[in-house]
Amino acid sequence: MTETHWELADEDATRTLGARLAAALDSGLVIYLRGELGAGKTSLARALLTELGVGERIKSPTYSLVEGYRAKDGRAAWHLDLYRIADPGELEWLGLDALAEPAAVVLVEWPERGRGALPGPDLDVHLGYRGLGRHARLQAKTVRGERVMASLDRAGAT
Repeated sequence: MTETHWELADEDATRTLGARLAAALDSGLVIYLRGELGAGKTSLARALLTELGVGERIKSPTYSLVEGYRAKDGRAAWHLDLYRIADPGELEWLGLDALAEPAAVVLVEWPERGRGALPGPDLDVHLGYRGLGRHARLQAKTVRGERVMASLDRAGAT
């Protein structure tokens, strides 16, 4: 599948990538956000949700594990942070069935901690540090992910 790289000079650049991802969505999408603590996963998720028109305060789901929103166009948007999960079985009580809705946008931080309990990713985003900035590697995992990547490429990936 397709892979692209983005150099992110600062947090503003990370937010710009999140906004561009939102603009590239033509339907629902499951995005896995991977990277060390502080690499920009939550910043990217907040920017994406803001660009989708979520009109309320976008909270980090670090303690609640999942936060649900409605985008301006009415589709569901979910933001999960599984950092505090020790075993995927802990997710059973969360009622994650709604994540399978095809039109939903699902953002999952620390997806490896929910292995087997989550829908597979359409797009895998790996964020990391590079010099004084950050680096993002985006990998399409499905046809839907490929469409988003093609739209991003037209918008100017680096």
